[in-house]
Amino acid sequence: MRPVKQEPAHRINRNIRVPQVRLVGDNIENPGVYPTMEAIKIADELDLDLVEISPNADPPVCKITDYQKFLYQQKRKQKELKAKAVKVVVKEIRFGPNTDDHDYQFKLKHAEKFLNEGAKVKAYVFFKGRSILFKDKGEILLLRFAQDLEEIGKVEQLPKLEGKRMTMFIAPKASAKNK
Repeated sequence: MRPVKQEPAHRINRNIRVPQVRLVGDNIENPGVYPTMEAIKIADELDLDLVEISPNADPPVCKITDYQKFLYQQKRKQKELKAKAVKVVVKEIRFGPNTDDHDYQFKLKHAEKFLNEGAKVKAYVFFKGRSILFKDKGEILLLRFAQDLEEIGKVEQLPKLEGKRMTMFIAPKASAKNK
């Protein structure tokens, strides 16, 4: 099996095969549209690379920069974006269709704690065997659960039956996170 040649993410220098490019960069006196060969000459004079940044633009946008430095900056930007991304935690709470009041209160307290911590709550009623006959009980239980949590969370998905589970999602309200 032959090794697969991986194409670089950006076309550089002689790999840019369009007649004209829009030139941008910190070291350009007058940015604008140039013939590709002239842009490559300008890059060579500065001992830098011509890097195609936006190939879908008309004409494609190219930047005169050191390619390795450009790749490093791209990686750093990706890393920063990844660090800033909010990680959503989903906590699950399981009920039976005939959940007792004490168990319900216990699970309600846990759900309140999860929502106050900023996590989403996935509450579901699991039907075993013939208990699927009590679908309405399960739905009533989940709607009561949503109603009890309406001050600190908002319902993202109303109770929905999927196989042997009736599921509902509750997300924290913005004010609950700031406490």
